[in-house]
Amino acid sequence: MSTSQAIYAGWMEISSSAVADEARNQAEEAALAALVDQYAGALYRVAFSVLRNQADAEDAVQEAFLRVLRHKDTLCEVRDHRVWLIRIVWNIVLDRKRRAKTRPETDDVEELARVLPSGGLSAEQMAAAAQHHAQVLACVDQLPSKEREVLQLSAFDELSSVEIAGVLGITESSVRSRLFRARNLMAGLLNHARSLR
Repeated sequence: MSTSQAIYAGWMEISSSAVADEARNQAEEAALAALVDQYAGALYRVAFSVLRNQADAEDAVQEAFLRVLRHKDTLCEVRDHRVWLIRIVWNIVLDRKRRAKTRPETDDVEELARVLPSGGLSAEQMAAAAQHHAQVLACVDQLPSKEREVLQLSAFDELSSVEIAGVLGITESSVRSRLFRARNLMAGLLNHARSLR
């Protein structure tokens, strides 16, 4: 007797709710896979801009998607998935920084080489670019925390003022004023660093 004959005979009953549950689970898995494909790179940039360590940034992104998986029932209620996911990652990396109490500095040349563009640059140019990159990151670290957060989300993660406001839970005008202050402070810090050379 075939499976379909057994079902019709009542020997092997499969409820319609079980079929519907399976279809819903497959749809949720497809939606989560699409989120990973679409936003993993952006979330990594957010995490790396704060943690400055490849492995820690990857762990933060993975933890964010695990949290999404745990709360997949609320996924349909989210209006802007990108901002929602970035806020999750942002909170994760800030929690990790608070726990660590120190920011790991990137002195690893391989890590800097991975971050910096290297197409056609000589070793001397790559070293100069790495030094400049480290100098810019050091200046970013000197900014007050509120200005640093906004600058990182704007410059490194390319979020709009509206998206940054959503991530940080502040108004858009606060974002714009903090960004203005951060850029002015950065210009002063970079000019001061150049004058010391």
